[in-house]
Amino acid sequence: MLYRQVLDPLGGSLAWSALCAAIPLLTLFVLLGVFRVRAHLAAAASLALAVALAVAVWGMPVGQALSGAAEGGFYGLFPILWILVNALWIYRLTEITGWFGVLRRSIRTVSPDQRVQAILIAFCFGALIEALAGFGTPVAITAVMLVAVGIAPVKAATVALVANTAPVAFGSMGVPLTTLAGVTGLPLDDLGAMAGRQTPVIALFIPLVLVLLVDGRRGVRQTWPAALVAGVAFAIGQFLAANYVSVEVTDIIAGIVAVVALLGFLRVWRPAEVRQGVAAPAVAGGSSDAVDAGREAEMRRRETGEGSALMAFAPYLVIVVLFAITQLGPVKEWLGAHGVHQFAWPGLDVRTPGGQPASAMTFKLEHLKAAGTILLVAGLVTMALYRVSFGRAVRAYGATLHQLRWTIVTVTCVLALAWVMNLSGQTTTLGTALAHTGEAFALLSPVVGWLGVAVTGSDTSANSLFGVLQVTAARETGLDPVLLASANSTGGVLGKMISPQNLAVAAAAIGMAGSESTIFRRVIGWSLGLTAVFAVFVYLQSTPVLGWMVVG
Repeated sequence: MLYRQVLDPLGGSLAWSALCAAIPLLTLFVLLGVFRVRAHLAAAASLALAVALAVAVWGMPVGQALSGAAEGGFYGLFPILWILVNALWIYRLTEITGWFGVLRRSIRTVSPDQRVQAILIAFCFGALIEALAGFGTPVAITAVMLVAVGIAPVKAATVALVANTAPVAFGSMGVPLTTLAGVTGLPLDDLGAMAGRQTPVIALFIPLVLVLLVDGRRGVRQTWPAALVAGVAFAIGQFLAANYVSVEVTDIIAGIVAVVALLGFLRVWRPAEVRQGVAAPAVAGGSSDAVDAGREAEMRRRETGEGSALMAFAPYLVIVVLFAITQLGPVKEWLGAHGVHQFAWPGLDVRTPGGQPASAMTFKLEHLKAAGTILLVAGLVTMALYRVSFGRAVRAYGATLHQLRWTIVTVTCVLALAWVMNLSGQTTTLGTALAHTGEAFALLSPVVGWLGVAVTGSDTSANSLFGVLQVTAARETGLDPVLLASANSTGGVLGKMISPQNLAVAAAAIGMAGSESTIFRRVIGWSLGLTAVFAVFVYLQSTPVLGWMVVG
């Protein structure tokens, strides 16, 4: 049965329809932030509400609404949870073999100050992981590493989420922007150059926010030089790479420039007062395996941190190398030809308000080139490097799945919610209502991207969802299409830290599934505040004040 999306199903009023469409999202965030409901229950309730509205208000057939929810839930399992499970399995292997303790000691030799460590791990190293993988991988990995240096778990999750903003628009080798270029027809180079004149502004401030989160105003007062060096270096690297090199390697260049600049600065500077964290216990609960095994070397590594720093970092170096290999020309082409299976999701026949088939009806299963698959291979390599037996590795994998049981429910429900809202037209109604604000839309353009990422957890998905809407609104209001399209992507990155999907990833990474509401309350202010400031910045770019920054 054909279903055609309607923008104004509630009495023919776009405004009232948009308010109605916002109810599932408001419900989700209120349950998390105000009533502190556990994330999987809040997500399930919001999903049920979205399905009810899709059927009762938007007129979507029940079967298609449920099929759309199933597609979104499957996307939550693969690739999102496939990434998280394998990333945390690798961490568990390092923990049960004692190399986690060595990693902790090795990071502290670079700088004993945990505020500087937060910049190095969450901002610099996280950017490199985002450049190669994306989809929550940087949050999962850096949150664990932050706990390793003694930062409290909830604080570590908060830092990891806030840090995973500036590099996101160019993440996964530029996939968000290449997707945006594909759906809008705008030149990729122009979009990349424009994004490279927006996200560096975010990068300038994020390291300062991180040290504020770790140690308050004292942290900013004592470590602002290091934060400034990292932010400026990353911003310059991102601007130059996006405008004069390539969209695909922008974050790699920016991340490397930031790491080199900060390490060089640390050779001649250190904070007047060093703030060291207390060694944290195992996050993933793998210590019992090490005790039962009775391996003296493992216990010594756990207790004293004795061991090779190279071996301690080996799993993460393997991850970077494997992702880099998959981006090589012949390998990338082979994976694109043999590692992707695309098919029409059964039970869906949806048309957009303009009459085109909804893109969400087609499911792309990237089984070989998926980030989770690459992480699985990295885990197998880690098994060999650390000489972990097959049986022990399987037990560790099972323990990881048990740890993530409620996170799995949360992520599948959140992605099911996103798919139902997208396929029924609820999300498009919200975006279209914002686009009907005339020239003031330049101020709201980043908010549309923020909304898309908050719903889907992905800058790529938000660009697919709202890219055409941004260009259409720009042409109707006489604004620059490249400016608004890129603002959709760059503004969207600030919604990533409050996306329930990413909150669940962060909570699971620190071994505190169920703490999503606590983390949400810590990041919501930063997400809204930074988005508001950035929206003003984009608005000024649409005026003569900063119009000289727009790609000509």
